[in-house]
This record gives sequence, C-alpha cells and structure tokens, in this order.
Amino acid sequence: MDNFNYSVPTKIYFGKGQIKHLTEMKEYGNKVLMVYGGGSIKRNGIYDAAIALLKEAEIEVVELSGVEPNPRIETVRKGAEICKAEGVDMILAVGGGSTIDCSKVIGGAAKYDGDAWDLVTNPLLIEASLPIFSILTLSATGSEMDAFAVISNMATNDKIGTASPLFKPVFSILDPEYTFSVPKRQTAAGTADIMSHTFENYFTNVEGAGIQGHLCEAVLKTLVEYAPIAMTDPENYDARANLMWASSLAINGLLSDGAGVAWTAHPIEHELSAYYDITHGEGLAIITPVWMETCMEKEPRTIADFAKFGRVVFGISGDDDEAVAKAAVAELRKFLFETLEIPSTLRAVGIDTKENFPIMAEKAAKGCRGSYVALTAEDIEAMLERMF
Repeated sequence: MDNFNYSVPTKIYFGKGQIKHLTEMKEYGNKVLMVYGGGSIKRNGIYDAAIALLKEAEIEVVELSGVEPNPRIETVRKGAEICKAEGVDMILAVGGGSTIDCSKVIGGAAKYDGDAWDLVTNPLLIEASLPIFSILTLSATGSEMDAFAVISNMATNDKIGTASPLFKPVFSILDPEYTFSVPKRQTAAGTADIMSHTFENYFTNVEGAGIQGHLCEAVLKTLVEYAPIAMTDPENYDARANLMWASSLAINGLLSDGAGVAWTAHPIEHELSAYYDITHGEGLAIITPVWMETCMEKEPRTIADFAKFGRVVFGISGDDDEAVAKAAVAELRKFLFETLEIPSTLRAVGIDTKENFPIMAEKAAKGCRGSYVALTAEDIEAMLERMF
C-alpha cells in the first residue's frame, strides 16, 4: 500500500428532513448564490423548502439556473460574474453532480481575476474559493463529498477535470427522498457512474491494498443489489439511501487513497461527451466491458483480477480464471444493458460517425498515463470501433 494523506472535511447530513441544517450557512455569510439545473427542484418542493429556510436564516438569495448535464464553461463564467457583481458570500448547489461541479468552479472563479477556464486547465491557479454547500438530488458523481469538478468547453471540444481541496463542500445534505422522482434512465446512468468510479479504484497495480479492494467489492455488491430495486420501486427509501451513500463513498478517497492509479474509462468518456455531449454514465457503461476485455487481451496478468471480481460480486464459481473473468464481463453487460436498460453501443446514444475517433483516442491516451493497463491511442481507437 502506498503512503497517503486523507482528509474529507465535508460534513454530511444524511436522511429525512436534514435540509433543516441549511440555516447553518448563516455562519458563512449573508448572501448566497443558489445554483440549479432545470425545473425539477421546483416541481418536487426542494426549491421552496430551501428558500424558506434561507429566508428564516436571513440569508439573501440570488439564483443561477439552467446548468447543463455536462456543465459548460459559459455557465461557470456567468455564475462568477453574478458572484462578483452581487457580493455573494457562498454558493449553494441544489442538484446532481453537474450542478455541484459547476458551483465549485464558480466558487474558484469568483475569487480569480482571470478567465474561469484557466482554473480548469491549471488547478494550481486555484488559490481561493467561496465556500460551497450542496443539496444532492441524484446519486452518481460523488461531487457532494470530493474535491473534483469536470467542465466542458464545447468550442474546443474539451471536457476536463480540475480539483482543489477548496472545492470540498463545507456540508452536503443527502436526503434519499429527494431522489424518489429521478427517472429510470438517470437512475441507471447514475449507477453506472458510481460503478465506474469504483472500478477505476478497484483495478489497481498497487500491492497490498487489501482493504481498499474489499471496500470496492462492498460498494459494487451494494449497487448490484439495490439499483434494480430503485429502478422498479423508485420510492423505496432503503434502495435510494444505499445508492446515495455508495455514490459518496466511491470517490471521496476512501477506496483509492493508498492504491491509486490513473483512470481509464473516464478520460475516454470525457472525449465522447466533449465531441458528442452524451450522458456521462451511459458513456461509461458502454466503455467499461470493452475496457475490461482489452485489459485481459493486452495483459494476461489482469485475468485473475477480473476473475476475483466475478467471484465476489456476481458469485460466479469455477477454478478456471479466464473462464470466470469472461463470465464476469458477460454478467456486467447483462446488468448494465438488460437490468438497467442502458444503451450498449455508441450508435445507440446518437454517435453516428467515427470521424473524430483518432483525435479523441489521442487525447484520451494522454489522460490514461499510469493506468492499470497502459493503453496507446491505437488501443483506444480500436476500443471505440468495438463500441460503435
């Protein structure tokens, strides 16, 4: 196991009615920028509840709505301008990972004199940020409890992750009831996102990191158990609660610190979203089984790892590692594409051309350096062809 420093200062208020803690934001200022996406938080009552509590705490509210599913740098710039013009003290993100990611970079850009995109391409420039708070409405990215944010610049076909300890929310409210109204497609895509975060941590070259591996297995088994329940019974509290907590644990460092390697599926998916603006979790679902097969083809040493995954998570029996590993990938495909009903090919999510594959593969390969299995641009382009 590698050396690591672990700190997650975000306070989590988990469960029913925890929105009451919103009044504690008064300790951090008198004016808040509330950031959200579409109108769902107004339809399900979260907006009204938040506004009432902020009014009770005598906190003035200004708003930024319309955050995109893959948040755009233009929206970040708009938010930062509002913060500077209005003298905003803090930011409240109400939504899923896209809204929280956007809010984080707004917080940094509000304290930065240059262009917000600078903070995405060079995280070392993030020297200050407005405090971030969140109310989570979608179990997926884990942004409610980590330092990361991913922002898209469609003008340059770039989707880039940035990070700063300053971006970790002060507190996040996680009420599983707020995810009852999440449609099946978003529930499925969110589950695939959580699974991908866990896989990126689980398959590592670091020796002796047993506890991290076992924690990954627990998260994966939880997703396999509870996601189908949430799909068929969306108001099942325990199913939604387990998905919500799995989302946070998958990427807050608990599973990766001491065993971390560079990620693979995410850099590839970022290129898909940057060029085609697809749903992030659906892209990850399409990539992951092909990535697993590519790993086993390039590095036979990985077969034992994938066999272990199959035995522990899916309960596959047998002494032949290669047969079990292949069965594990087949079971994963069945879970993602049949149980969760996620599209299984790039064509199925609207990508009808291969013309950008070479440049996408070249850019993705740079983000995969130091990963579980080293992949070249040629490897990634071949993967894209297989997904098409």
